[in-house]
Parts: sequence; structure tokens; C-alpha cells
Amino acid sequence: MKTIRLSSLFSQLLLLIFVIAWIAPTFGLFISSLRDKDVLAISGWWTSFTTTEVNEIYRTEGKDAQVKEGDYYFIKSNLFGEEKGKEIFRFGVTSKNIDEYQVGESALFKDGTEITVLENGDYIWKSQKEFKKKKGKRVFISAKSPPSFTLDNYKEVLFKEGLGQAFLNTFAVALPSTLIPLIICSFFAYALTWMKFYGRDILLATIIASLVVPLQMSLIPILTIYNDFGALFGVAAKSYPGIWMAHTGFGLASTTFLLWNFLKSLPQEMMEAAKVDGATHYDTFIKIVVPLSIPAFASIFILQFLWVWNDLLVGLVFLDKHPSEIILTAKLKELLGSRGENWEILTTGAFVSMTVPLFIFFSLQRYFIRGLVAGSIKG
Repeated sequence: MKTIRLSSLFSQLLLLIFVIAWIAPTFGLFISSLRDKDVLAISGWWTSFTTTEVNEIYRTEGKDAQVKEGDYYFIKSNLFGEEKGKEIFRFGVTSKNIDEYQVGESALFKDGTEITVLENGDYIWKSQKEFKKKKGKRVFISAKSPPSFTLDNYKEVLFKEGLGQAFLNTFAVALPSTLIPLIICSFFAYALTWMKFYGRDILLATIIASLVVPLQMSLIPILTIYNDFGALFGVAAKSYPGIWMAHTGFGLASTTFLLWNFLKSLPQEMMEAAKVDGATHYDTFIKIVVPLSIPAFASIFILQFLWVWNDLLVGLVFLDKHPSEIILTAKLKELLGSRGENWEILTTGAFVSMTVPLFIFFSLQRYFIRGLVAGSIKG
């Protein structure tokens, strides 16, 4: 009993470790996508729920904001502008000593002007002479930044960077590229399992053998064939129908094999009883096999959809890069090259690409394991 309990405890702890190892990066990516770009660049996502100390540079208003009061000229404003929430505890006017003064103290610039910075970012810049420069002075601050989150990253990514259109394009690729092979493989697997015809075993062996053919070896030959057919019928090979056919061809062998492995576990007596009652193969498939195979269909749908959604290579070969066709992974690749220093753009784009696979998996996960293991036992 102790051995059983220890092994059970060990397996549960191991499972918990795997769950944490999978959830932590995903959760961190989500939190990073909601953070301000300046804070994201200097601190990790795990600090986003606590008040952190930040060192930042702001610039005061220029001469256009000055007012004269008595014998002095003043510029009064707020360093943060519309940004609120930070609390300054020290500031400086030179890069060599960025926290020389406490809030409320007066600091002297090299030109003899005097500035006082308050905790909430308000400042008073005072001069005996009229301000002449259009640009203000730099002020270095050390402040406490409370936890803050924003949706500005998503607005920029979806509407300014073109990721929203790429998201829709990926849907236009993934759904047909998942449903078409699923429909074909369902009839194909049923025929291989319950219909007797000449060459069935050879056909099944061919399907299994095709699983070991590398995808990369067949891309260019298939694209060449598509180009020939496209020129014959006046249809471009690099189009949505072309990539649907490509994904269908690449995924048909694996989906057929998985479904065949499930269907052969169904009771043979049930099929024979349906045949005795006068049911045709089509009736048996629609009324008996399909309802019993929902877990297998869900598993195949998840696997095929995730493969197509996360695909980059096939999308680059069979689709162009203009906005009406570029897919999500290809767009993220472009952002990585052009906006690689903008972490907020990359983390937000990466999480956007994860939302649909996460939704698909969690909505169908109750069928997933049942569908994968159903064919491993008889009965």
C-alpha cells in the first residue's frame, strides 16, 4: 500500500510540475502583453503585481509654456503628462547623478535656472531671464511605479501592424485545411476498416509508409505541379485553394491512420447487426460510426488545426506575403525582423497567435485523451 501511495504521489507531483512548466510561460506572455513598453524593457513579468522602482528621463516644457510673475519667469507643468500613478522620490538634472535631489528640493541647471520637482510629477522651473529655447531641459527621476496594465499593445498590433488581417487570413487557411482532410479521412478510414476490397492492406501499408516522408522534400515538387495545373485552368497556385490542397495532402496520411486505429476498436458485432438489419455502409457510417467516433474526430481536429495554425513553412511556400494572404506566423516573422527590439509588440503578437489554439484545445480537451487512447485497447 505504501508503494502504491508513493508512486501515486510521485506521479501527481510530476504531473503538477509539467502543468506549472507549461502554464507559467503562457501566463507570463499574457501579462507581458498587457504591460507598458517602458516597464517591460526593464523588469520581468513577475514584478508586474508589485510596486517597482524605475529610473526614467523626462523633458520639461519649452519657452512657449512660460509665464511671467513679478521679476521671474516660470514654467509650470507635470513631467508625466496624462500618465498618472507614479510617485517620484528622487530626481536629478545630470546623467552623472540622476538621484541627487529629493522631491521638493530645488536643483540648479548649468544656465542658472532653478527647478523644483514634486512627488506627483509637478514641477516649477524658475528663471530670472526669459526662456529662449523651444525645447525644455532633461530631468532624471527615480520613482515608484504601481502595477498597471494597458490594452494599447493589442490596439497597435491588431490595427497598426496588420496582425488583425493576418489573424483572419490564418482562419481562412486553418478551418478548410482541417475540415477537408477530416471529412476525407473519415470515409477513407471507414473503408479501410470495415469494407473488404482488393488491395486494402497494400493501401494501408502505403499510408503508413508515407508518414515517414519528410514534408520539406515534397514542397517544391508539389508547388511545381500546382503551377502546371494552375496554368492549365487559369488559377494561381499560390492561393487559398492551393494551400488547402497542400495541407490536406500533407495531413491526410496521419489523420487517416489515427482514425483507422480508433475505428478498428469498435465492436464488430455492432457492424454485423447493422448489416443484418439491412443498413448500407453509408447508413452504418452516418448513424453508428460517426456518433461513436466524436472523441476521435475531436482529437484529429485538434491535432490538424494546431499543426496548420502554427505552420510557417507551407504558408511561405504556397501563399504570397501581401496583406490579403499573409498568415499569422509569417507576419510574426516579419515583426521579429523589423520590430525585434519592441518586446511589447512581439509578446502581444505571440499571445494573439496562441488564443485560438488555446480555445480549441480547452473546448475539446475532454474528448482529446479519450480519442487518443480509445484505439489502444479492445472493447
